[in-house]
Formats: sequence, structure tokens, C-alpha cells
Amino acid sequence: MIANKWALSPDRCFDPNPVQRDLARQLHAAVKDRPIVAPHGHVHPALLADPDARFGSPADLFIIPDHYVFRMLYSQGVAMEDLGVPTKDGTPVETDHRKIWQRFADHFYVFRATPSGLWLTDELINVFGVDEPLNSDSAQRIYDHLEAQLAKPEFTPRALLKQFNIEVLCTTDPATDRLEQHQRLHEEGITLVRPTFRPDAVVNLNAVNWQANIVTLSDVSGIDVNSYAAFIQALEARRNFFKEMGATATDHAAVTAHTERLSEHEAAAIFERALRGQATDEDAARFTAHMLIEMARMSVEDGLVMQLHVGSMRNHNEANFARFGPDTGADIPTSTDWTNGLRALLNAYGTDRRLQLILFTLDETTYSRELAPLAGHYPALLLGPPWWFFDSVNGIRRYLDLVVETAGIYNTAGFNDDTRAFASIPTRHDVWRRVTCNWIAGQAVQGLVSEDDAFEMAHAFAYRLAKRAYRLAEQ
Repeated sequence: MIANKWALSPDRCFDPNPVQRDLARQLHAAVKDRPIVAPHGHVHPALLADPDARFGSPADLFIIPDHYVFRMLYSQGVAMEDLGVPTKDGTPVETDHRKIWQRFADHFYVFRATPSGLWLTDELINVFGVDEPLNSDSAQRIYDHLEAQLAKPEFTPRALLKQFNIEVLCTTDPATDRLEQHQRLHEEGITLVRPTFRPDAVVNLNAVNWQANIVTLSDVSGIDVNSYAAFIQALEARRNFFKEMGATATDHAAVTAHTERLSEHEAAAIFERALRGQATDEDAARFTAHMLIEMARMSVEDGLVMQLHVGSMRNHNEANFARFGPDTGADIPTSTDWTNGLRALLNAYGTDRRLQLILFTLDETTYSRELAPLAGHYPALLLGPPWWFFDSVNGIRRYLDLVVETAGIYNTAGFNDDTRAFASIPTRHDVWRRVTCNWIAGQAVQGLVSEDDAFEMAHAFAYRLAKRAYRLAEQ
């Protein structure tokens, strides 16, 4: 053991003003042990469906699959091959996980003052019991410690699922997924892990392998998708199956927020061109815009909450995409026009309370200018939490400052962690709880809300808003 143990400040995320900090501490103490509701994320269900599943090595857990980590190291000149990130063409990458970990530790200082640095430090200290700072000298000792911890039964994914006090964990699954892992979980009586219906690979005509995806859709739905009408029937059938497996939400990604109602004839003509491999980029954009309205229509009818994530230019680094594929840290935010883009969808369904549409943006400039006014008017709209690049201490603060005055907190959807990194779930939720408690405390010490209201708001942000937004029973 070392003389001065590695530790996080108990007042992290809190204001230095002692009056505000004291109330923030009280608010956080009241909500820090609430169960975790994780209604949107990317943990693979196979990790939990197999009771014997393990995380693998420390490099497998913390580095190789996490684009938050390796994008930062790549920006500092560390080759992704040297971090074990697999290549599309199968060319060699580092396979010695101790060497990968050493490179990570050598550069751990680059994560200072970043959300990833805070999450990683919290995980190492509070989940895995690491008691000395990670650096070049400590790297192999910490690797040995983590390896020993990961070999214990209390550090299996299943065990941590219980230890983390997770009440609901939603995965994100392609529309063509047979949900076999979810079925296995259900057979064991584990129903807290729920699927989420994501149709991008069959709705976006320019998706990779779109025609092959349509063949798969035909297979899993039992409907021969040889026309636009059959396509709609197959999607409705798949949504019903996801609901049977516990889904309460869908998820949609688009570069822009553009929505456009096509006539049945126009939609069918574009779909037929796509089946022949003749769809243009304009066809693809218009079809996606039309299908967002169709998905809203389906949500009105079947009750699934609709999530829309907009504003990421995918695979900006073309050479890296060719070598490593998608989701390798080169997705960059773009500007978004929500006001004009969503008008067609909102004029069709925005006042229908049967629709619950949660919006996520990578364009912070739209928070106060567009998103808060839209959510403060349309009954169907809720604002999702700060997403991706902005689920950070300052990103959450900016969001609250820009959104709440116009939309209020009850037109927001609480928090979701949106993570692939299972071990980071509790720290991400704790950062949200700390920052929201501190922000609420600031409102209270300014006399803008009462202390009684502050405690109600803290519980709402920590737990109740997410359950209500995703129709998970809490109102």
C-alpha cells in the first residue's frame, strides 16, 4: 500500500462557494444511492446474457473497444495498431495487452481535465480499488491488480450489474436482430435488460450493405420485402417483436433533422430504385426524412418512445475509416437546423401526446435558440441530455443554463449514459447527479427555487425524469 492513496475529491463538480457547496452536498447525499436507470446505451447484451462472460484483460476492458480513449491517444500520435484496435483488413496489430496498457499509462496524463479522465479515475479507484495514480511507473502493478480483480466472481458483468444498482439497462439493437441474448436473459428471469429498436441500417438507403440488410429484414420478419408497402409491414412487425421483448423505445440517427412527407407513390418509387441499386444521394436523404415521419406515426400507434440523434458527420478521417471501419473516434459534430427541419414531423404529430420524441444534438448553439423553445411548446417533445462530446461537467452545466429557463426541467428526459463501457455506467450517472445537484443548489442560493423544490428537482434529475420519459412506469 502507498502512503498517500489515490483518491477523488468528495466535492468534485461542486461550486467553491461554501453556501452553494453545502447545499449541493446535501442534495447529492439525498440522490446518490437512487437506482440507476440507463434507458439508452450501447452495452452489448451478450456481455450479460452469458452468466460465465468475463471482461477479458484490462486492455480489453478500458482501451481496445473505447473510442473515447483511443481517439485521444491517436490525437497525440499513438498509432491505433499499437493500442490493439482491430483493422478491417486483418493486418497485424499489437496483441500483447501489457504493452497496450503500458502505452495507455504512459499517456494517461493527456486525459487531465477531460470527462474521460474523470470517468477512468473513478472506475479505477471506486470500482476496482486501485490506490495509486496510473502512470508509467505504476502501470504494470496496476495491471496485475486489475487482472486479479477481474478474475474474481464479484467482478463478472452479471455481478457488477447487481453491484451497480441498475434498475433498467437498455441496449441498442438493429431492427434485424433476433434478440437471442435478450430471449436468453428473459428465460433466466432477468428482465431489467431491455432492447431498443434501431432501424438505421434498413431505413437509410446509403447504409453499408443496405440491400443485404433488406434480405435479412425479410428473413427475420417473415415478410418478403420486395416493395415499399412490404417494407413498412416488416418494420411494424419487428417493432412489435421488440415490444414483446421489453423494448419501450426506438433510436434513430441522422446527419440532419430534415423531415419531409413523401407521397406513397414517391416513397415506393425511391424504394424500388434502391432495390435495383439505382438510388441517388438525394433519394437517400429524402427517404430518411420521410421515414422519420413514418417512425413517428408508428410510435403514435404502438407507444414506443422515439429517440432522434442528429448532427454527427461520421467517419471524417477517410483513411482511418478504410483501415479500421466505423466508430473509431473520427465522428465530428456538424451544425443543425431543428426549427425548419422538424416542422413537417411536428405539424403531423407534435401535438399528439401519444408520441414521445426525445431529441439529442451535437450542436450546442441550438439549445436556447431552437430546442428549448420547441420543447417548451410541443407536447410530444422532450430534450435528451447532453450527448457524446458534451456529457461532461461543463457540457451539463451549459445545457442546464441554456435549456431550463425556457423549457423547464420537466420537458427534459433526465440522463442516459449512452456508453459502450459497462464499468463506466455508475460514474457517468454520478457526474450527472453531482452537476445537476450543484446547479440546483445555485438556483436555491439565488432564491430562484426553494430548498424543498430543490430536493424535488434533484430526485427528478437523478431518477424520475428518465423513467417518465422512457415510459418505465415512474410518473
